Amino acid sequence: MALRSSVTRRTLTLGLNSTRLLPLSRSLQTFSLPDLPYDYGALEPAISGEIMQLHHQKHHQTYITNYNKALEQLHEAIQKGHVNHSIFWKNLAPIREGGGEPPKASLGWAIDTHFGSLESLIQKMNTEGAALQGSGWVWLGVNKELKKLVIETTPNQDPLVTKGPHLVPLLGIDVWEHAYYLQYKNVRPDYLKNIWKVINWKYASEVYEKECA
Repeated sequence: MALRSSVTRRTLTLGLNSTRLLPLSRSLQTFSLPDLPYDYGALEPAISGEIMQLHHQKHHQTYITNYNKALEQLHEAIQKGHVNHSIFWKNLAPIREGGGEPPKASLGWAIDTHFGSLESLIQKMNTEGAALQGSGWVWLGVNKELKKLVIETTPNQDPLVTKGPHLVPLLGIDVWEHAYYLQYKNVRPDYLKNIWKVINWKYASEVYEKECA
C-alpha cells in the first residue's frame, strides 16, 4: 500500500545533501538526520513509501545515533584523560629542579591547619590512593568557595570537579596501573610512597595562591 505525503516523518531543517551540525566542542561535531527532498511515497512504484520510511527513519537514524554516541564517548574520554594528565605532569618535577621540596608560604600553612602536618597529609593521600578499587586518581584540592583543602578520590579518568563544582585540583596522583606497574608491579603503596620525592609543590602552591588570594 502506497504511503502518501501525510505519512509522519521526522521533520528537520536541512535537505538530503547537507547535514546539520550540532556543537559538541570546538573540534567534534554531532550529526542529525537530514530531511529527504521528497515524500516517502514519491518513488513508487520503483521503491515503496514503506521501504523509504523504514530506510530513512530507522536505518539512517541508527547510523547517526551510533555515530553521535561514539563521538560523545570519545569527547568525554579525551577531555577527562587530557585534563587529568595535563595536571599530573605539572605536579611532577625532577629533584634537581625542586621536586619533593615541601610547600611553603600559604599552602604550607594551610596544610598544617587542615591536616596537622605535611606528613599527615601524605599519609592520608597514600591511604586513600592505595584503597581505591580499580583505576582512578587521588587528589589534593581546594574548595575555592570555602578556601578549604580537601582530599578526594575519583574513579577512572573522572576529574576532581565531579566531586563538587567549587573544587580545584592542586595535586593529582594517577593510580592507574599504567602509571606504576612496570616498575612497582602490583605494589601500589610503594609507588605512592616514592612519588612524593618528585612532587612539584611549587606548582600546587601557585594554583593555591591564585584560587585563594
